[in-house]
Amino acid sequence: MKSRQNIVGPKIRQLRYQQGLTQNELSARVGLHGWDMSRATLSQIEAQIRCVKDFELLCLAKALRVPPEALLPAPTQTKKVLAEFFPEKPMEEK
Repeated sequence: MKSRQNIVGPKIRQLRYQQGLTQNELSARVGLHGWDMSRATLSQIEAQIRCVKDFELLCLAKALRVPPEALLPAPTQTKKVLAEFFPEKPMEEK
């Protein structure tokens, strides 16, 4: 299994579900903000198999009508999320 490529995918999916949007509908909204994103790209972002660039994050936030920081983990969850994203590797013996 490939490592995760972003930390915002699950939150994007959650907000999309809460707003009753399909992936096609959210992709169309994103297009209104200047990024011609396909449904397949959104699917990859939500599944955390595609990186999200900073301008893409801004477009997604605008399309979801939330501030960009709403797509990031809560401050109380940051340490946990980073630990999951960057698991510690065992030290090599010398």
